[in-house]
Amino acid sequence: MAFLQISEPGQSDAPHERRLAVGIDLGTTNSLVAAVRSGEPGVLADAHGETSVPSVVAWRADAEPLVGRAAEAHGERFPLDTVRSAKRLMGKAAADLDDSWLERHYRFDRSGSLPAFETSAGPRTAIDASAAILGTLKSTAEATLGGELVGAVITVPAYFDDAQRQATKDAAALAGLQVLRLLNEPTAAAVAYGLDGSGSGATRADGRTVAIYDLGGGTFDVSLLRLERGVFEVLATAGDTALGGDDIDNALVDWMLAEAGLDELADEASRARAKGVARAAKEALSETESVTLDWNLDGSGQRAATLSREAFDALVEPLLARTLAPCRRVLRDAELEREAVDAVVMVGGSTRVPLVRERVSSFFGREVLTDIDPDEVVAVGAAIQADLLAGNRGEDDLLLLDVTPLSLGLETMGGLVERIIPRNTTLPVARGQEFTTYKDGQTALAVHVVQGERELVADCRSLARFELQGIPPRVAGAARIQVLFQVDADGLLTVSALERESGVVASVDVKPSYGLSDGEIETMLRASMDHAADDMQARALAERRVEAGRALEAIDGALAADGDEHLAADERLAIEALASAVRASLDDADRDRMDEAVKALEKGSEVFVERRMNASVRRMMAGRGVADIEAELGPGKADGGSAERARPDASAERGEAS
Repeated sequence: MAFLQISEPGQSDAPHERRLAVGIDLGTTNSLVAAVRSGEPGVLADAHGETSVPSVVAWRADAEPLVGRAAEAHGERFPLDTVRSAKRLMGKAAADLDDSWLERHYRFDRSGSLPAFETSAGPRTAIDASAAILGTLKSTAEATLGGELVGAVITVPAYFDDAQRQATKDAAALAGLQVLRLLNEPTAAAVAYGLDGSGSGATRADGRTVAIYDLGGGTFDVSLLRLERGVFEVLATAGDTALGGDDIDNALVDWMLAEAGLDELADEASRARAKGVARAAKEALSETESVTLDWNLDGSGQRAATLSREAFDALVEPLLARTLAPCRRVLRDAELEREAVDAVVMVGGSTRVPLVRERVSSFFGREVLTDIDPDEVVAVGAAIQADLLAGNRGEDDLLLLDVTPLSLGLETMGGLVERIIPRNTTLPVARGQEFTTYKDGQTALAVHVVQGERELVADCRSLARFELQGIPPRVAGAARIQVLFQVDADGLLTVSALERESGVVASVDVKPSYGLSDGEIETMLRASMDHAADDMQARALAERRVEAGRALEAIDGALAADGDEHLAADERLAIEALASAVRASLDDADRDRMDEAVKALEKGSEVFVERRMNASVRRMMAGRGVADIEAELGPGKADGGSAERARPDASAERGEAS
């Protein structure tokens, strides 16, 4: 007897059965896993009733690594084997290890492509540490939900680049997790807040512009989002990938050292104890006006000191000032005034510090919203999105529109950047542009993909290089090469190049280059604004040099081909002198002089160009009559008939690639 199909493949035959998917906030200091159960999103607790897992991994020889609180306890005795804040190293190369805090507290193996912590179990990378944390969260979710997960939405800072995002995916693969999507942390917070503005079923914040201020353990992001009928669109985003609660803790430890009259701690165990005391004091000062710190920093005896909230605020103030610069930037990028922001949502445990809320409230001119637990809001938003992507759709579907944090483009002649996808473009996105060859007979095209806001390639970040080969050899400018940039919903980039006539194609998936240092994106954005005027002048000068170079190539080629045939000796010398003047102008930063030299060369070679054209026409017409030409062109064309000449699409943007 044959089966009778009563539902589509992949569809549940029991309406109440749901595919199990979770949202994971993989944080620098703490990590959480959340899920939607009975229509309500919430954070899942482990067997001990704890909803957050410290992002700490302790490696042991001949034993499984410890994760979370067990790892923290292990770290008191074995600090070098106990890895904290590994998220700060995600996507970084061994050659670019420059985080002074991590450098001071861990030993690193730099022999591989990735920096590895030296532990009793051998070298372990940040990806290994993140995989261990994700594996623990996966086990908690499956035990709580009572089944196997179909996947997870994992959150990342909005300013994570391709390398850091790919590293997060690699960690998930090691943990046996299917990544449904990487979701920016501010966007996840907006999802949670948009569905439940008060944490207890309030109306959605439709039609509002919301700022998401996310100060976590090791990263800072601020995003402006427009919430409208379930559509969450990121208008602009900025941040600092090397700023967070860890820095507040370190500032407190430095204060403790100063109070004790010490320059440095005796050992790593003392440092770990000091940070524990600092964190406890920070949390206590969120509720009280002063706190007494009691510690043993160097093993020489117990020490104590009283810290007031006022003194604590003075320590924290410089760090908070660093967060307000990105706040100004997102407003400028979105072309909005502060008054246009309807609500400010606080995310991250560090936003519990009273001074943080006070400064942000003062900046935006309104009370900040803290209705949803700032530690849980990101995981809750990720869980809502995971539930939707798993196919467990409710009445209201959400569309999440993230943006590219930095412009993407490629190198053109003269070391210039041609932007294909500007920063803050909504994802996913696919955009193409047409380019051509620079030299006669060129059969290959070097495609150099770059990221950044500056006008010159030297000032931007190199992402990838590949070559398009097999271009039919033609005169310069005749080839038509379509370059396509595609960025998926996870922010990962694919670039392809197609030569239209031959159909040859080449492409590259921009995989992690593991070379972006913490804070480099912030530096790149700041530099683009500080040097905007200089960059435009440099670009204009480079463009003039390219034009001058083309003029020289053309005249040199013509002189070599038949200069003696069409020019007298003195005429040739005059043109060569004009060409030398153009060459001399290439070394100057004077655009006017360069333009004058090129114009003089063009005017001085007009007679030569005319003679060459006449000679070419005579050669073409030799031995042929009007009847022959009419036969080639066809009826009605030799006499200037109405047939249109083929021409390139004037609307297509073109550039010259090297």
